[in-house]
Amino acid sequence: MSNGADSGAAGRSAVNDKSLAVGAADLDASSISLSRQEAPDGMWRGLGWLFAQRAALTIVFVVLWSLAASHVPAFVLPGPEKVIQALVNLARSDTFAHDVLTTLMRILIGFVLATAVGTPLGLALGSSRVLATFFDPLLAVMNTVSSAIWAVFAIIWFGISNATTIFVVFMTAMPLILTNVWQGSQNVDKLHVDLARSFRMSRAQILRKIYLPTILPYFFSGARLAFGFGWRVSLVAETLGSSDGIGYRLRQAADLVQTDQVFAWTLLLVVLMLIFEGGLLKPLERRLFRWKPV
Repeated sequence: MSNGADSGAAGRSAVNDKSLAVGAADLDASSISLSRQEAPDGMWRGLGWLFAQRAALTIVFVVLWSLAASHVPAFVLPGPEKVIQALVNLARSDTFAHDVLTTLMRILIGFVLATAVGTPLGLALGSSRVLATFFDPLLAVMNTVSSAIWAVFAIIWFGISNATTIFVVFMTAMPLILTNVWQGSQNVDKLHVDLARSFRMSRAQILRKIYLPTILPYFFSGARLAFGFGWRVSLVAETLGSSDGIGYRLRQAADLVQTDQVFAWTLLLVVLMLIFEGGLLKPLERRLFRWKPV
């Protein structure tokens, strides 16, 4: 009798344990399903809150701008409506598309060249102490020289041409990318490098498989900074040494005291930069580093 009772109790216990296991599995599955459903909702709420913040900031800025413009002459500070109207008139002109595309082309070419040169140089300096010590003074000089000075040199060397703006953007952006990549290379785990050498990996393989993944966050930080500076210095270069482009039109409008057009070109530049920053660089960075914890 005792053996029968014990076996019956054991059977009921096994059934209960199985039921508990099935219940736990169902609970885990339902929790995962709920978390997956809540993730998009949380993302959309975050985006909605961010959009509301940006909209509120824009409204406050426009209101303050309108109030300030109402107390001074229009040639000193035109109001938002005058600037928008000037931008519409510029967009209808025959040279508008050419000027905008020309400036964008110069900035992108200078930025791509800066990336192509600065990234491998930063990797080389970060992986070799001898090269870093040798070239450190030169890099300090390049970071010290102002973009306006590079623009003067570019006018002397290249004259009034596309190369002037491209060179200034390159000389401004390249040291920033190089420095950030160099800093990222110095944070590479030396144990990983030693392990790769023990497996007889070549120097190129070590750079590609160990250094490159480590420096990518530093590269994007430097690239975004360099791209922002590239926008600014391109205007300096086009103002001094170009016969077309947004910078040239800005100088032309300033010479004729067409302040509404000056503000219109400036507003266009800000919008274009925000589009590239928020619509291209930031989404690309989030996609590449989506594995990183927030």
